[in-house]
Formats: sequence, C-alpha cells, structure tokens
Amino acid sequence: MAENTATPVTAISPVAARLSFATAATFLILLAALHLVKPELDPSWRMISEYEIGRYGWIMQLAFLALASSCVTLFVAIRSQAQTTGGRIGMAFLLLSAAGMAVAAVFIADPITASQDELTTHGNLHALGAFLGIPGFPIAATLIGRSLYRNRAWFPARRSLLWAVGLNWFSLLVLVLSLAVMLPQGGGFGPDVLIGWPNRLFVAANSVWLMVVAWHALRLSRQGG
Repeated sequence: MAENTATPVTAISPVAARLSFATAATFLILLAALHLVKPELDPSWRMISEYEIGRYGWIMQLAFLALASSCVTLFVAIRSQAQTTGGRIGMAFLLLSAAGMAVAAVFIADPITASQDELTTHGNLHALGAFLGIPGFPIAATLIGRSLYRNRAWFPARRSLLWAVGLNWFSLLVLVLSLAVMLPQGGGFGPDVLIGWPNRLFVAANSVWLMVVAWHALRLSRQGG
C-alpha cells in the first residue's frame, strides 16, 4: 500500500498536543488517587464509574472530563496529519468517544450491583456514555494510527503507534473475555465477577494511546519549527 505524502508537521498544534498529554496524564493520576481515598471499593470487581457515587465522586467526574478533553485536544492537534478517509473516520470516532466520556462524567453511574428496578435515569445515561466510548476508542485508535502510519512525517513513531493500538485491542479483549467467562448466565455482578482490573486496564490503555500520539505530535511540531 502506497504511503501518503508527508503532511507538514508545522500544521500540528503544539499547544493542543501538550494539553492532550497533560489531561490524559491527569486522568491516570486522579484515578490512582481514588484508589487511596475510596478504599472501600474493591478494584478487583468494582468498575471505575462507581467512584462517582457518594464521597469524593466529583474526582471521578473530573477524571472523565479530563479524558474527554484529551480526546478533543488531540483531535485539534493532529487533524491535519490524518488525512486519509480512514483517518477522518477515526477522528469522528475519537470525538464520539469524547462525547461518551463527557456524558459519563455528567451523569453519575448506578452501582453495578443494582437490580433492574433500582436503575436510575442518570445511571442509564451514564451507561449510554460508556456504550459510546468503550467500543469507539479502539476503532478510533486503529484508524487514526493507520493513517499516521502511512504519513512519512510520522515514520519515527510507527513502532510506538503499533504497540499503543495493540494495547488498546488487547485490553478490550481482556475486558470482553472477563465478562463472557465470569458473568453468570442470567446472573449479576458481584465479588466473583472479577472485571474491575480489566476495566482499569482498558481505560489506562486509552490514556496511554492518547499520551503516545500527543507526545510524538509535540516532538514533530518542534522539529518542524
């Protein structure tokens, strides 16, 4: 497959790239802090969304907004670099993921142990946000990464792009398989359904991909300047 002509790296926004890297890192820091301030939530089986409930819930909401901001600012930083059809579609999925994360931040999740009768409107809206963001992010990472891979200006970043995309799909596979294997037929979540760490691995992989792409975008913009 033929490569694209290298897009001028001067078109990369270094400010947006810095913001994307910083907000993705902020998400990871806030998530790590929540494990310390809310130790009552067992990370082996509790979803990160449950940190929004009750005491210090605003920290998780802020973390989701930080991750959404990272997606949006990365879009601004590299939109000139992913100019294939697939790259543009990937950019749309990136914004869709950002929208899902923003919805998840605004509407507080229900506990995963809640029964159907206990589900709330805000909890259902949070679930909708997660539905938009979870499958959309690996698709965005793949299509954008493929477009950047074909851009000669991004040749030094090819290896990093490959493993960052691979980590996204691996983490999604682990999450899906964990649900398929551990979730009882017709049953609900509980301490025996250990999907907490796969959930955390997935969002960490999302953050790592954002930071990898933003970092290389910033380096390229400096070289072009």
